[in-house]
Amino acid sequence: MSEQDNIEGRLHGEQFEPETQENLLTRLIYMILIAVMISVAQTVLATATVLQFIVLAISKEPNERLADFGTDLGIWIAKAARYQMAASNVKPWPWTDLD
Repeated sequence: MSEQDNIEGRLHGEQFEPETQENLLTRLIYMILIAVMISVAQTVLATATVLQFIVLAISKEPNERLADFGTDLGIWIAKAARYQMAASNVKPWPWTDLD
C-alpha cells in the first residue's frame, strides 16, 4: 500500500456513524468546541510550518517527523471540517480514535 493510499484510507475509510442522532443543541456545543480546536490546530500548523522551513534552510532536507505530523494534523482538520459541515456525524479526536 502506497503512502497516498494510506492517507486516502484515513480520510475516506470506513467510519462508524453513531446509531442515534444527537439533538441540535448538543451538536451546536460540539461544533463550537471543534471550531476552537480547529483554530488552535491552525496556530500549531503555522508554527510547524515555520519550523519546517527553518529545518529546510539549514539542512536542505525536510524533517520527516514534522512532515508526518503535518499530514496527521491535516487529516484531523479534514475530519473536523466534515463534522462541522454535517458531511459526517463522526466527531474527530478526542471523541473518536486518532487514526
